[in-house]
Amino acid sequence: MPENKMGVMPINKLILTMSWPAILSMLIQAMYNVVDSYFVSLIGTEALAAVTYVFPFQFLMIAVAVGTGVGVNSLIARRLGAKRFEEANLTASHGWRLSFISWTPFLITGLFFAGPIMRAMTDTPYIVTNGEMYMRIVLIGSVFIFVQISTEKILQSTGSMIIPMLCSLAGGVSNIVLDPLLIFGIGPFPKLGVLGAAVATVGGQLIGMSVGQSILFGKKHAVKVSVRGWKWNRQIIKDIYAVGGPAILMQGLGSILQFSMNLILGSFTETAVAVMGIYGRLQSFIFMPVIGLNQGVLPILGYNYGARNRKRFMLAYKWGLLFALIIMGIGVLIFQLFPRQLVGIFNAEGDQELYTIGVQAFRAISWCFLPAAFGIMSSSVFQASGHGFLSLWGSLIRQFVGILPMALIFARCFGLDMVWYSFSLAEILGTLYFAIVLKVMYDKEYRRLGIAPDEPF
Repeated sequence: MPENKMGVMPINKLILTMSWPAILSMLIQAMYNVVDSYFVSLIGTEALAAVTYVFPFQFLMIAVAVGTGVGVNSLIARRLGAKRFEEANLTASHGWRLSFISWTPFLITGLFFAGPIMRAMTDTPYIVTNGEMYMRIVLIGSVFIFVQISTEKILQSTGSMIIPMLCSLAGGVSNIVLDPLLIFGIGPFPKLGVLGAAVATVGGQLIGMSVGQSILFGKKHAVKVSVRGWKWNRQIIKDIYAVGGPAILMQGLGSILQFSMNLILGSFTETAVAVMGIYGRLQSFIFMPVIGLNQGVLPILGYNYGARNRKRFMLAYKWGLLFALIIMGIGVLIFQLFPRQLVGIFNAEGDQELYTIGVQAFRAISWCFLPAAFGIMSSSVFQASGHGFLSLWGSLIRQFVGILPMALIFARCFGLDMVWYSFSLAEILGTLYFAIVLKVMYDKEYRRLGIAPDEPF
């Protein structure tokens, strides 16, 4: 069997080779998220607020799907690096089947709890009605995104990045095309408003999943997914969720945070909730490329950790961090220099309050981008080496020692303008945590990988 490129190709070239498809895929996802919100904003600010109230539940859905996928990705890459190919195949098969199990709680929530959840968050009739419809459709139909993400993570773990990009491209383009057709009733399509945005989202996910399945089962890959003929292995599930569990919790905490922030902001004005939704969509253009970069770096880290090649393991981290800081630095400049123009994309009604709140929010929050880059890339080191809980503690510190308590204090003592600064201040706490733990783990474990002489960190 030829040597895997993750063990021999120059690291900087390897990261770029493996990351650009994932980065493009993430940008496509960011694009259809923005397009979705843009067309909803043309209906009105209340329509945008209704969709924003549902974001935490979509975020939680993605957290479960991606977190499980990260666990599968990390374990497959480590098994391939250690030349344990049968275990890699069995891990891939577990990961694919787990996507259906992970979907079940969201199916139940969409069927029975969408209405009560919306009524608990707001008493504005239009927002409750449209938010309930949107939530019900996207949660019931989320099986498609669960299977798609599982497929992408399995393929990424082998070093294949083009195919996952094609899945996201197919889903994203389909969503973008369907949005205006179903929201505004163009041509033979019915005018569905906010409901149309939900149907377009699920339709795009169905197409993306279909492309992924045709490639996963129709072509030969470094790992083989078997639908039948195997039994659940408790140790493999344990190993998957040793990394995937903390990743789910880590991203799921973001859902709880966003839910809480919507309640805090809604106590001031529904417009502030809409601003949070706009920010969430636009910042994805900065964070999604870094997440795509991370998807390219993670299997490299996992492979070389499994191969016990310390030099390549640490070089992958350092180059990944450099690229992430460059991307985030560009993001800071954009949000600091052009906040009014960014808000204007979603302000079809020329709402002055939306401009006033949005400009202040964008400038205050965007300072968190640079320290966030350090946290994202440091988390990937822990995940790749099987220490997912170290990443989880970092998220807990950022979100529940940092952002949420600060936001509550600032809201009560200083008003809405200061609430936005809680994001940046919390990232400082996260940076301190990751710097300390990374140094401890290097001295305790990473330094001992392989037989190469010690090098300064």
